[in-house]
Amino acid sequence: MRYLIVALLVCYANLLTAQNTAVSSNEKLTFTAAYNMSGIMTDLAEVTMETKSVKTSKATLLHLKCKATTYSKWDNFFKIRDLYESYVSPTTLKPYLYKRDINEGGYYKFMQYTFKHKTNTVESLKRKRRKDGTTWDEKKKISINSGTNDIVTTIYSIRNLNLDNASSGKTFNLKVIFDNAEYNITLIYKGKETLNTAIGNKSCHKLAIQVNNSNVLQGSSNNLLWLTADANKIPVYAKFKIPVGNGELKIKSASGLLN
Repeated sequence: MRYLIVALLVCYANLLTAQNTAVSSNEKLTFTAAYNMSGIMTDLAEVTMETKSVKTSKATLLHLKCKATTYSKWDNFFKIRDLYESYVSPTTLKPYLYKRDINEGGYYKFMQYTFKHKTNTVESLKRKRRKDGTTWDEKKKISINSGTNDIVTTIYSIRNLNLDNASSGKTFNLKVIFDNAEYNITLIYKGKETLNTAIGNKSCHKLAIQVNNSNVLQGSSNNLLWLTADANKIPVYAKFKIPVGNGELKIKSASGLLN
């Protein structure tokens, strides 16, 4: 199930110099996450993505928060309570602090990244729980490439890609850090399609996603993302294939949009 949550969030754009024109400071997107169980696509969890402006002693940042929660009828089967957060520049979406707190069927892990952009490094803290309930920490300093972001920032940064003039087959080569490793991602533009969604009929940009140095996503054409072809570029639908099966993500509601 950890693969499922990762797959829902694997997207990234190298946008350190780009301006954020798509994401507001009080946006809320709600999705239904489904998984193929015995040949039937079954709704298992709700995923929410929220933004909020926060002030620190030095700056005003944008807090990006993603939560995944299984519906109550599935909790006895496999309970998920996952939280992903990133604190970023509201104008460029450059990340400064990332946190991941996952609890899935008794499996627990906490990850934290502090980005040091001047030195292209990340200070990583990993915390796991032993069977007796006690925890242990592991700290590392990791070198990253310029422009590498965390996985939460990715889903928001991609919405600032200039897709209006993209031709079918255009590729975007990207990098993301997850579980203390950098991954190379390729986005392939597939053109436009109109989808009937819970927030209306939407003309959408269609993108294929490939993770080039990992088996998290399977196949070259099984992992697709649709963004509304407007100034907000809302992710309204995604489908994915992972080592243990396949699933999809569908928009339920969207509020507080910037445009």
